[in-house]
Amino acid sequence: MEPETTCKRNDTTEKMRLYMAMELSQNEWKLGFSVGPGQAPRLRSMPGRALGVLLEEIRLARERFGIGKDVEVASCYEAGRDGFWLHRYLEAQGVKNLVVDSASIEVSRRFRRVKTDRMDVGKLLGMLMRYHLGEKKVWSVVHVPSAGAEDERQLHREMMALKRERTRHINRVKGLLAGQGVVIEVGSGFMEEIGAVRLWDNSPLPGRLRKRLERE
Repeated sequence: MEPETTCKRNDTTEKMRLYMAMELSQNEWKLGFSVGPGQAPRLRSMPGRALGVLLEEIRLARERFGIGKDVEVASCYEAGRDGFWLHRYLEAQGVKNLVVDSASIEVSRRFRRVKTDRMDVGKLLGMLMRYHLGEKKVWSVVHVPSAGAEDERQLHREMMALKRERTRHINRVKGLLAGQGVVIEVGSGFMEEIGAVRLWDNSPLPGRLRKRLERE
């Protein structure tokens, strides 16, 4: 009996964590806290981006589970529109956070989530505990770049967005012309060529349509 008791005590000391899962939306964040599997979670809601409230909820969770400030907090949230700023904030507060790739989380097809693909905070909390207990394949963790590296990506992202926007405009122009039985290349000389376009009866493009094409 003695060796078993000692081992159990050591395990508890080494693995004790406060687990925190976060479900983020524009106006409301949902939080789930636990200290291990089988423990009834503490579920809370708070205003989005209210960082003071977040720290207070962590303090209250420590109090609820009777653990001290020296116990590590392990948290997670799904990658999305909030990006990585929250991860950096949590890390600065001493919280060990993971940003999880939503697409890597297995979801039963019998229980597809309605309206959103975001994981329920309770399920996310359970997977966080499983991950820290050794099940590393429950999801994929996103590599978080430094703030400087992320900023360096902005020019490339802007260029890609502009290219996609250009493609949408070109396709719209082609579609409008196709409605008149006209097929021409949409390139750098389009504004000069559009004046020479003739319809089936040799008439020019209708005035309002031409103006719309020019705006495109």
